[in-house]
Amino acid sequence: QVTLVESGGGLVQAGDSLRLSCTVSGRSASNYVMGWFRQAPGKEREFVAEISRMGGSKAYENSEKGRIAISRDNTKNTLYLQIVSLKPEDTGVYYCAADSRRKMVGVQTTEGYDYWGQGTQVTVSS
Repeated sequence: QVTLVESGGGLVQAGDSLRLSCTVSGRSASNYVMGWFRQAPGKEREFVAEISRMGGSKAYENSEKGRIAISRDNTKNTLYLQIVSLKPEDTGVYYCAADSRRKMVGVQTTEGYDYWGQGTQVTVSS
């Protein structure tokens, strides 16, 4: 059984940058395609970015391209999400997710993932 634990959230100012981390335990992170999702208050959980098992392929939600970067370090069993120029609309709970069935990116829905972390809250004040 794999466990995902997010960290790095908090209260930040608009325009700041933030790096979220997700630590994988139980199995090697290299066994999973991994992704980040965000759930804003009162809204559905939505796709942000995903990365293939070895990190060679990445996919982003279209509107986030340029401000967000997903990366991974399988030697540290850790997934990252870097966000720059934060906006109040980036506020929400950010979830790390892992999928054991795929090797490549391309399924950008919650159904494409079989393991989830508990989430880390990011609040961006204007």
